[in-house]
Amino acid sequence: MSDDVSAELREQFRTAFQDADFPVSDQMDLVPALPSGPSTKFESGDFSMTAMELNTKLDGEFPYDNVDAFVDDVMASLEDQDLI
Repeated sequence: MSDDVSAELREQFRTAFQDADFPVSDQMDLVPALPSGPSTKFESGDFSMTAMELNTKLDGEFPYDNVDAFVDDVMASLEDQDLI
């Protein structure tokens, strides 16, 4: 997938999760920050996934101390699974 798609998704994830009350200990700590809760959709290019679907793809380990560490793991998980 293109660098533009990756950059756009990274920004979408960062914007969506930046208002979470970090540190977060599990996925449920992130839900209140999402504009549409678990149905918040992330889209760029051919990629489209809700926050709920995204949760099933994550390989990272909670807790996360800040949004950037979380987003880095989200991106790595998606890349490892060839989703982006």
